[in-house]
Amino acid sequence: MSIFDGLMGNASQHNNLTVEKKLEDVLITGETVSLAFKLVRDLIVFTDFRLILVDKQGMTGKKVEYKSIPYRSISRFSVETSGHFDLDAELKIWISSAELPAETIQFRKDKNIVAVQKALALALSK
Repeated sequence: MSIFDGLMGNASQHNNLTVEKKLEDVLITGETVSLAFKLVRDLIVFTDFRLILVDKQGMTGKKVEYKSIPYRSISRFSVETSGHFDLDAELKIWISSAELPAETIQFRKDKNIVAVQKALALALSK
């Protein structure tokens, strides 16, 4: 994927070792990154134990929110792909028995949403 894909909100697969170095203060001992996707400035990270959503905030991106969702807490998820007129694809994640999704992640004309949902399905099947 090109730099323009990232700027347009398309997720691109990111190097696992690079992400592990960025998240060394967040990861627990022995935890490794299985798969990571970069979405503009944010990251969707699959580890051995959990899903980590990294949300860089503000103009400089110095303020960062790390959302950690253990796989055992995810009860279901849905993926809505983009269409001809609706160019946004969307991933929704529900926690435990919550009625509303805990997380909604927007993608724009993104082919990698299929890879993200496959990784999430694989992680939840373990």
